[in-house]
Amino acid sequence: MQKTVAIGSLTLKNRVFLAPMAGITNLPMRIIARAEGASLTFTEMVSVNGLTREGQKSFELLKTTPEDRPIGMQLFGDEPEMLAEAARLVEGYGELIDINMGCPVKKVVGTGAGSALMKDPLKVARIVRSVRQATKLPFTIKIRTGWVCGDDTFLEVGRIAQEEGCDAITLHPRSRAQMFEGTANWDKIGELKSALTIPVIGSGDLFSADDVVRMLDKTGCDAVMVARGAMGNPWLFREALALLAGEEPMPPTVAERLALARRHFELFTEFAGGRVALMEMRKHLSWYSKGLPGAAQFRAAVNRIETAAELVGAMEEFFNG
Repeated sequence: MQKTVAIGSLTLKNRVFLAPMAGITNLPMRIIARAEGASLTFTEMVSVNGLTREGQKSFELLKTTPEDRPIGMQLFGDEPEMLAEAARLVEGYGELIDINMGCPVKKVVGTGAGSALMKDPLKVARIVRSVRQATKLPFTIKIRTGWVCGDDTFLEVGRIAQEEGCDAITLHPRSRAQMFEGTANWDKIGELKSALTIPVIGSGDLFSADDVVRMLDKTGCDAVMVARGAMGNPWLFREALALLAGEEPMPPTVAERLALARRHFELFTEFAGGRVALMEMRKHLSWYSKGLPGAAQFRAAVNRIETAAELVGAMEEFFNG
């Protein structure tokens, strides 16, 4: 059964969200996910340093359209005052602010941001308190279980965030040391849900509609956030919503795959220009074609293509072949 979920003053029409992913969840991908049923999407990670120093490139990441609302704006940084200032600066750009405390990549944790914050719960408290005072928007954080396996700080960080005024918490149940290896321990999402009264959003290893339903059932979490599973498979959202409604999910037809890939390319061209669209669609087409006959040859051909007409022709030949 489908349910709404409330995060602060924001009520989402269903419990299936698209996660923020750097270099991936730009405006075209978000619009595609919306069309397939995602009730909430997020910007790519936006640096508070870029925002507070008037970096136009950082503000470009906040670009959205009416069909891409409500939108969560994900910020990263490690200084409470700068995060608070960034929250004030972006308040008019979307409906929700999220602070990334889970990103494991070296260039982020090397600055003290992302999952490096899981090592310092007291700093987390100062950050949440400062941001909460700076904005009236719904406010969430996204965390991992801890810095390394066994040092689980997620329950402490969760309680602190709740006490300091956070409206919801997303947990990806891997440590920073695990990066994206091994298996996400969904039991820890259930532990966090049991420990808190604010909504808990589960993330990690959601690659099918069945996974979405299993996570909701197993953990009792209030919503799920789909990340890598949505790459090349935005139909996952509609399939999961169908299962939750007690209906039979409808996998995409070949015609739908082609139509959506073409729509994705058109959106990229509209929002970023032809050259950027051509380069960006190479990786998306590698995901759209995954598991289909001839995918390896198609990917190799796409990476050599230099014009929009050639790319559309290659898509039509591959998906209709």
